[in-house]
Amino acid sequence: MTRSTRDARLAWLLMAPALALLVLVAAGPVAAAFRESLHASDLRMPWLGRPFVGGANYVAAAADERFRAALAHTVAFTAASVALELIFGLALALALHGLTRGRALARVVVLLPWALPTVVAALVWRFMFESPGGVVHALPGPDLDWLSHPLRAWVPIVLGDVWKTTPFVALLLLAGLQGIDPALYEAARLDGASAWRRLVHITLPLLRPALLVALVFRALDAFRVFDLVFVLTGGGPGTSTEVVSTYAFRTLMQDLRFGYGSALSVLIFAISFVVALVCVRALGSAAPDARQRSRRLRRVA
Repeated sequence: MTRSTRDARLAWLLMAPALALLVLVAAGPVAAAFRESLHASDLRMPWLGRPFVGGANYVAAAADERFRAALAHTVAFTAASVALELIFGLALALALHGLTRGRALARVVVLLPWALPTVVAALVWRFMFESPGGVVHALPGPDLDWLSHPLRAWVPIVLGDVWKTTPFVALLLLAGLQGIDPALYEAARLDGASAWRRLVHITLPLLRPALLVALVFRALDAFRVFDLVFVLTGGGPGTSTEVVSTYAFRTLMQDLRFGYGSALSVLIFAISFVVALVCVRALGSAAPDARQRSRRLRRVA
């Protein structure tokens, strides 16, 4: 047996307890949901029983306009919130990285929004935008009704998510910034490179793996958003802010359509899994590129 084979076998043995726990708490419920999705289980009409319908629930989901609208809302929310979080998170990470005094205290203060429970943060933002006593209505300008408007209701949802999770993105990017060799910046500074050129040609290329890690975590988390929307708007007004998680919740827990709701849950899992797989493959290809660029920059420096 070669040494690499022994190392691989040891690695699998060390991962076995964690993998077993993952199968128990994750794969088991997903398998149970998939099994339920193959039946027409509707507790509103229990006398119909639980007949096997195969993929009929998935066909119904593909033709469901409400599900397609909720999926479009989810994708738009994910794109907007993650883009803003990456921009503000990068700016915050650069600011924290440039501190020479009070760095530990600044990190603690920055992480406070992320440490709050999402329900508490959602209640705070709802109070700020809720008419007529919200803080936003006390600001100068037109007094708009935010939470009852189909488009304006997205503003507190996106802002609340950005406010809460930008510190998490900043923390990931700060770890990436601390792994960049300071000699590269010193060499570029001696060559007369401006701060913008150092950011574009040194920081961003070498920070690409950390950016992709932050993108993976936040995209998956934002796609599964539930509590923020549920507390702020409940999916309203009407279904204008409904996302796939709240639609699946209503189908399961309010409409009691267990078969169709399970199919929606399986679809959400499948889409999240595909997105995670694509992002992980992109992350794997980005790491060698970043290492090669770092070596080239060190040789030039």
